[in-house]
Amino acid sequence: MAYQVEKSDDEWREQLGDEQFQVLREAATERPWTGELLDEERAGVYACAACGSELFKSGTKFDSGCGWPSFYESVRPEAVQLIEDTSLGMVRTEVRCANCGSHLGHVFPDGFGTPTGDRYCMNSIALDFTPEA
Repeated sequence: MAYQVEKSDDEWREQLGDEQFQVLREAATERPWTGELLDEERAGVYACAACGSELFKSGTKFDSGCGWPSFYESVRPEAVQLIEDTSLGMVRTEVRCANCGSHLGHVFPDGFGTPTGDRYCMNSIALDFTPEA
């Protein structure tokens, strides 16, 4: 898939730093309960830390108890790309930024009590938060 933002690995490494590069470009996962945005409760927008594309609104964030920020839907369906992930011996759905292809986390159909039934389990380090003015 062609993305609107395309850079070489060296360009991404320079922009992101080691830990963000590992998560966003190599699909690593930050340790649970360590992300800076896990307990963020202000109103605002969550964007891709690599390209700035808006991904989630604070009104869709909920406490799923999983150790990562969770949302029940993206800001719009075309903001994210969903890809089957069969790593780790299971079938999951990977979530990538549709603008730059960066790995954000996974979506699971266990968001019980949410309007969509989905739980977008995102890495804090993959997101930038901008509070409402």
